[in-house]
Amino acid sequence: MSKKYKIWLSAFRLRTLPLSLSGIIVAASLAAYNGVFDWLVFVLAILTTLSLQILSNLANDYGDGVKGTDSDDRIGPQRAIQSGTITPDEMFEAIKINILIVIGLAFFLIMAAFGTKHFLLAMLFFGLSLFAIYAAIKYTVGNNAYGYRGLGDVFVFVFFGLISVGGGYILFAQKLDHIIFLPACTIGLLSVAVLNLNNLRDIHSDRRANKNTLVVKMGFENGKTYHYVLIGCAMVLSILYGILYYSSPFNFIYFLAYIPLVKHLMTVRDNTDPKLLDPELKKLALSTFILSVLLAIGHLL
Repeated sequence: MSKKYKIWLSAFRLRTLPLSLSGIIVAASLAAYNGVFDWLVFVLAILTTLSLQILSNLANDYGDGVKGTDSDDRIGPQRAIQSGTITPDEMFEAIKINILIVIGLAFFLIMAAFGTKHFLLAMLFFGLSLFAIYAAIKYTVGNNAYGYRGLGDVFVFVFFGLISVGGGYILFAQKLDHIIFLPACTIGLLSVAVLNLNNLRDIHSDRRANKNTLVVKMGFENGKTYHYVLIGCAMVLSILYGILYYSSPFNFIYFLAYIPLVKHLMTVRDNTDPKLLDPELKKLALSTFILSVLLAIGHLL
């Protein structure tokens, strides 16, 4: 495998992909429980979500690369542009190709979900798809990137939580249902926690690059407290969901995911060196994915 191929593969940031699927998995399980699941919609939703996440990762690499945020003192895996193997122009071309892929997949997804019978919903989701592309790019790209103004947390909560679960459910059912609210907030909060952990790890390099994430604004210790609140609230909301929509003891199988989450919180609590938080990113992302899978299984049993 050539070095350049490996760098492109690393630019996709494969360890972030399971997290992006969490909301779709929960939405699909709720759709299956209510008898409106569709395999074609599910597969296309998965492919569209993965393409959007990869687009976001490439755009993040490009934005931070050209701004100089990904410098040699950055903690974590080396980025593509940072490595010097991929040029900014090559990354920009890859972003344009990825945008076309996302638009194509989104078109087929929306047609499979709504056809011509739900024209207004189809138009709404076309607009939402374009906004998702815009949000994926503007996180770090441009002079007014929202990730550099501490707004990344809000966008992650909305897209990884509310839109992923709520919008995913609408793709199957063509309507909203109150049952999606608590799991959507749970997945959204845990996804924000992943971003916050990333920002805790990068606090020093972000501060030097004037990337004013919430952690940079509030400081490392307050950022850790914020982290506890995010995960704690996610766990409370998921417990409330299990109680309110209880149908069998199997509903609570997702409690198993609390074990790695609690261990993660203990690790963050005891941490004093941001660079040592890097291994926790994968653990937290996988814990969120596992919780979504167990929540889906428990709801269907």
